[in-house]
Amino acid sequence: MTHIADLVAHLLAHPHVTGKRDIDVACAALDLTQNSCGRPGDDAAAISDGDGWQLMATEGFMNDFVASAPWFAGWCAVMVNMSDILAMGGRPTAVTNALWAPDAATAQEILRGMKEASETYGIPIVGGHTNLRTAQPQLAAAIWGHAKVLITSFDAQPGDLLIACADMRGAYAGDSSNFPAFLDAPKARLRGDMEILPALAEDGLVTAGKDISQGGIAGTALMLAECSGVSITIEPDRISPPDGDLTRWMTAFPSYGFLLTAKPENAATILSRFQKRDIHAAVIGNVGVGSTLSLMDGAAQHMIWDHAAAPYLGLGSIKELSHA
Repeated sequence: MTHIADLVAHLLAHPHVTGKRDIDVACAALDLTQNSCGRPGDDAAAISDGDGWQLMATEGFMNDFVASAPWFAGWCAVMVNMSDILAMGGRPTAVTNALWAPDAATAQEILRGMKEASETYGIPIVGGHTNLRTAQPQLAAAIWGHAKVLITSFDAQPGDLLIACADMRGAYAGDSSNFPAFLDAPKARLRGDMEILPALAEDGLVTAGKDISQGGIAGTALMLAECSGVSITIEPDRISPPDGDLTRWMTAFPSYGFLLTAKPENAATILSRFQKRDIHAAVIGNVGVGSTLSLMDGAAQHMIWDHAAAPYLGLGSIKELSHA
């Protein structure tokens, strides 16, 4: 049984949770807030185009990860970006990359991973930048998409339920926090799973959401709470880790995983959409007035973070005052 106080201490010190603070530095240097074009803080920038929303996102990867797992890094360049588009209620349009490698052989494995992911998910790679004269491999990629109706990080409301969904038909990649569920998965199944989020958006069932990123459930919930100017309370006993290890799962990076908020009357429909496709989904908490992320232990709440006292992303919250 996980001791909640120990779990909170672990999360506060975990680099996947604290690493998101780097966003604060960039936002401050660029004078970005939630009122800036594209509304920074969301999974993708959203630009109105008169017939919905054009979406754009980008991801960069740690050099040691690219060097140690070049094929996997290439696949992730497509997959992680795709998740950002899905989290916004969108459908991916195309991907570009920026690749540096010391030689063609090193680049080949990275590009093979990208190509296979592109073919599997049906997202074309339409160009990029290549340099084969650098000391170490480096990789970044950008994606475009389109949404008819947006799911954003800014619209969670007090009284909403917090839903976690993740494809658990996989396993951790070695000792890492990465949890790929796409290996050996049928292409048709993966493409079908891509349609769940856009359909939820278009049916008006979700109030807000984010993909579960490198910060795991904990870091993603904190970003969602700050962007929406609300508090979120998570009930750990309602979370079902794939291997039973709650501590590891709270900071895991699933290849297909999302946190969503919804009105209580819509929760059962949302859960059924995922469960019909054998994707695990459950209500794991609730949204309230305030500015904290907490874990519930019986009747006791253990606070992880107060984003009003110590901003996490540093973007400010449009809604903080409206929920006071």
